[in-house]
Amino acid sequence: MPDFDIVLTDAPADADEAVMAGGLADFDAEQVGIRDRRRLAVLARDPATGQTLGGILGRTSLGMLFVDLVYLPKALRGQGLGGRLMGMVEQEAARRGCRSGALITTSFQAPGFYTRHGWQELARMPCNPPGAFRVLMSKTLAGVVDA
Repeated sequence: MPDFDIVLTDAPADADEAVMAGGLADFDAEQVGIRDRRRLAVLARDPATGQTLGGILGRTSLGMLFVDLVYLPKALRGQGLGGRLMGMVEQEAARRGCRSGALITTSFQAPGFYTRHGWQELARMPCNPPGAFRVLMSKTLAGVVDA
C-alpha cells in the first residue's frame, strides 16, 4: 500500500471536496452511465439591496432531490413564502428527472412544515439537546413519469 497522510479536519479545502465529488461522479458514471449531480438553490432576496435573506439549498443526483438547508428569517415566516420556495425546488427537481426527495430536519425546527407540504417521516434519530431528534423525511415528486 502506498504511503499517504490521513488528515482529520473540520475545514476541508474546496479542492479536497472537488477530488471526492469528482471521483464519486466518475464512479457513478462508470457504474450506471449517468453524471447528473447539480446544485440547486431557490433564494429569497431583498429587492432593494439584492441581499439574500433566506431560501433553500440542495442538489439533485441520480433521480433524487436532496434538500440540505432551509432558512427564512422570522419576519418572512408564516406568509406562504416557504411553501412557495419548496414548490419551486420540487418543480425544478422534477424537471431534472428526480423521482423523489430526501431531507433531514430537527424536531425543534420544522418537521410540521414539511409534513404539510407532503413529505413523509421515515425515521427519528436521537440528537442533542437531550429529548431532541433528527427526522429523516422523503417525498415522491409529482409530475415524474417512470420510463
